[in-house]
Amino acid sequence: MENIPDLYIGLMSGTSLDGVDAALVEITPNAPPRLLATHAEPMPTALREMLLALCHAESVRFAELAAAEHAFCHLQARAVAALLVQQGLGADAISAVGSHGQTVEHAPNGHQGGPAYTLQLDNPSLLSELTGCRVVADFRRRDLAAGGQAAPLAPAFHRALFHSDEEERVILNLGGFANITWLSKEGTAPLGFDTGPANVLLDAWCQRHGHGIFDENGAWAASGKIDNALLKRLLSDAFFHQPPPRSTGRELFHLPWLQSHLIGTEAPADVQTTLAELTVVSVAQGIHQLLGTRPLTLIIGGGGARNADLCRRLGSHLPNATLCPARDWGWPADWIEAGAFAWLAYRRLRNLPGNLPSVTGAAGERVLGGVYSP
Repeated sequence: MENIPDLYIGLMSGTSLDGVDAALVEITPNAPPRLLATHAEPMPTALREMLLALCHAESVRFAELAAAEHAFCHLQARAVAALLVQQGLGADAISAVGSHGQTVEHAPNGHQGGPAYTLQLDNPSLLSELTGCRVVADFRRRDLAAGGQAAPLAPAFHRALFHSDEEERVILNLGGFANITWLSKEGTAPLGFDTGPANVLLDAWCQRHGHGIFDENGAWAASGKIDNALLKRLLSDAFFHQPPPRSTGRELFHLPWLQSHLIGTEAPADVQTTLAELTVVSVAQGIHQLLGTRPLTLIIGGGGARNADLCRRLGSHLPNATLCPARDWGWPADWIEAGAFAWLAYRRLRNLPGNLPSVTGAAGERVLGGVYSP
């Protein structure tokens, strides 16, 4: 296999619904992927509201799904085009675009006795037409078909970026939801899972009370006090007691879920503080479940890595951990997830597996995604 670098673009729109992240990644066999450039394409308010409505709808018309998917695909295409213009590249310079799509519902254990499913809005055929690039998409359902959770998929990429023979490392993604990946220095198969909500509830509570789209730097959460009775009620949810593999999403953790645990007398700032504590306690529980109290390096990515209050709380709950920003490895916190789907596209074109059965619970390694050519 020739050791020649190829260029890939990874696209990611997470549960925050704030836009599409596009990462230009150079991938060379037998070398860590290298982030070359990034572009964030903001999500229009109308599309965000459309997607939020789909995430919480009890019934949906096909025309609504099609309209949202069409608008989302054009948003993705604008992100790709902007990145290409920024770098002075043509579509022919890109080996493939890896598109995660927009998750609107994730039910790896089924719903009310029905089959397992995960739904990401995406139209890779249209995306290929709009960009002129080959597109790799629909990564999750192959793992699901093999009995896996279909998530998280980033841990295989984490291993390619961050593995060390010298120390135990845990990669923490603080996105809408929090997930962890344990990379053992012994080289055993990585382990990881979703630990619970992160920014999804913090942002929603902020917006409900007029404190902006998100709690910048965790300032509002830092102003309140922990409501221990509320925290106990929140942590009683069955999800926090499920053994891995496990994954979750907006279908479980949302404002009505939070409100079902409120008694109505809580100060809004105290609820925000308690949600921050919920995020950190559930992360710490997950890490303790994997490593006990062993020393480790905690590499933090995702939007929550910029939240000083969350990071302070993590340090308090994990005294055995050395906290490090992902940017120390050349990967700014916001771009690891997008980079993962560039890397997964590379794996698909090389006919290499992209999942980790030790993480998702799938019956074995599988080549993920379908290929769509212009």
